[in-house]
Amino acid sequence: MMLCLCAVVSASAVSAQTPAPLTAAQRRATLADPSRAFWRTHAPATVTADVETSKGVITLELIRAWAPAGVDRFYNLARAGYYDDSRFYRVIVGFVAQFGIAGDPAIAKRWSQRKIPADSVREHNVRGTLTFAQNTPTERTTNVFINMRDNFELDTLKFAPIGRVVQGMDVVDSLYAYYGEFPAAAAPLGDPRRLYDESNKYLDKKFPLLDKILRITVR
Repeated sequence: MMLCLCAVVSASAVSAQTPAPLTAAQRRATLADPSRAFWRTHAPATVTADVETSKGVITLELIRAWAPAGVDRFYNLARAGYYDDSRFYRVIVGFVAQFGIAGDPAIAKRWSQRKIPADSVREHNVRGTLTFAQNTPTERTTNVFINMRDNFELDTLKFAPIGRVVQGMDVVDSLYAYYGEFPAAAAPLGDPRRLYDESNKYLDKKFPLLDKILRITVR
């Protein structure tokens, strides 16, 4: 089962152009306050995001027409630094590579219930697409995965892709996968409560070989 967490995005458009980058202090303050107008910013029609990882760079193209609510959420989280210094905590060979739990557990827990509205499925979950994890389409929050193969069965389960890898799929394929489901599994294999209560501290202690997201740069 996909791990899902999620906040409601306002229907009003705020910006058609990419805003200036935030300072480190501004990022911390913004992530700590989900009520800020920052979070109501709509993404441009197409967004490029460079995901710098411990294995190399993965370049994503986000396409707002595919899934407006999902793209807006990922775009704003990425430019606020939510995903920086986090882990690919669920990598299953021939299926998905998943991330989306902030390195700071206070931030991870704050955003774990900030759900976004459902998007209709307008594209297929083919290899290289980026999609929010969910239990149901209205329970998306911060967790996303990259499809490592064509997962058409996810289309029927209403998983709506928000973008695709345009460069660096070889990096995705090289991510450490031998822990599989364990980091997100129920006890005794894993410990979901610690996953959110401790975040990186727990993952780095119990699953030290997980690959890392160093930072995401939106351009």
